[in-house]
Amino acid sequence: MIELGGWLLWRLRPAAIAYVLSVQAVALVLVTLVVATSRDAQPQDLLNFVMLAATAGTVIVTTSVSINVQRQVRRNPWTLHIAYLATGILVLPPNLLVLLLLGPTLHGVLDGRPDLHRWLFTTAATTIATLSARFAIGWGEPVWGAAQFVLAGAVLLLVRAFLVATCIRLRNPGAPRQHVLGEPIDVLLGIVAASLGGLLAVAMSREPTSALLAGPPMVLLDLAGQLPQWRRSAQHDAKTGLANLAHWERLAHAELTRARTRSRPVSLLLLDLDHFKRVNDELGHLAGDTVLAAVAMMLRGNLRRADVVGRFGGEEFVVLLPDTDADVACTVADRIRCSTAALSVPARDTGGELRELNDLTVSIGVATTTRYGYELTDLLFAADAALLAAKSAGRNAVTLA
Repeated sequence: MIELGGWLLWRLRPAAIAYVLSVQAVALVLVTLVVATSRDAQPQDLLNFVMLAATAGTVIVTTSVSINVQRQVRRNPWTLHIAYLATGILVLPPNLLVLLLLGPTLHGVLDGRPDLHRWLFTTAATTIATLSARFAIGWGEPVWGAAQFVLAGAVLLLVRAFLVATCIRLRNPGAPRQHVLGEPIDVLLGIVAASLGGLLAVAMSREPTSALLAGPPMVLLDLAGQLPQWRRSAQHDAKTGLANLAHWERLAHAELTRARTRSRPVSLLLLDLDHFKRVNDELGHLAGDTVLAAVAMMLRGNLRRADVVGRFGGEEFVVLLPDTDADVACTVADRIRCSTAALSVPARDTGGELRELNDLTVSIGVATTTRYGYELTDLLFAADAALLAAKSAGRNAVTLA
């Protein structure tokens, strides 16, 4: 699914701030109008709502607990919400449909997301998409039929995707297309979830308690979105095998949330290979890729299994060290610096001749939650400033922010 990633509202571009606040305002106005103008729910409507809400709530709690116990990182719960919201669009009156939107709220609480503004925006986008889908098939009494089922699912998926993608583009005009539009596997899972919602609506129109039977398929659908083999190509950098930046940010956010809850220190290292451009210019990019892979292997050998290491981009790497204070972090960083200097990397130049690269060095900036708090953006800014100081000091150095 499309994700916003970690960001702070006040650091967005002015156009993005205005857009985020406008989407939230529109959602609030729509909810207020729905509550004020909708007809009273009938007993059948209430029964449908109770069955659907009970099933969705149970699935949300079950999957959240499972993922938290396994210390996994939830990619996005949107696939699960599509299924029961698509059903609610077809079988519930608008006022009860609004109450069903408490599902994403429950997920936000269980996942312990620290970025309140991000969660408010995605909830607002989901609200607008859900009410738009209901309007498309009939506000008071929805029209039932194959075409309406397809229309409801399409509007639900496309409106939310458009709202979130617009926010990403305003926040970062240069964002890769995949970050803006989402991954193909997530689009496919969204279509499957919307189809499941339509089938569940048909079943509930005959027997409301049939909603309970949808619990296991909804659990499997949500957990399927977390399968490692589906995510690996999208989560890992092809040249180094380390987490790519987007996946590293998700892992880091989850680790910082856990650390904040337990009041434990976390440190962040930002590494940059010195004069790496010379390797690419003199020996070729294949030799540069060989160096990156060797550095990645060295990092794995110097870090604990619980440490979160990723490729930040180019010749930069980033490491999050849980339960680590400044002194230990600097010791780890210096060990990495020495290990980099000790590397001897065999690589072929553009002429095919084997060369031994043994003059590699790295500059490292260190930042800690003790000084900069648990916001990932603040830690990255501080570590980047420290990295620049290490470069200015002559490179091959460790600097604490």
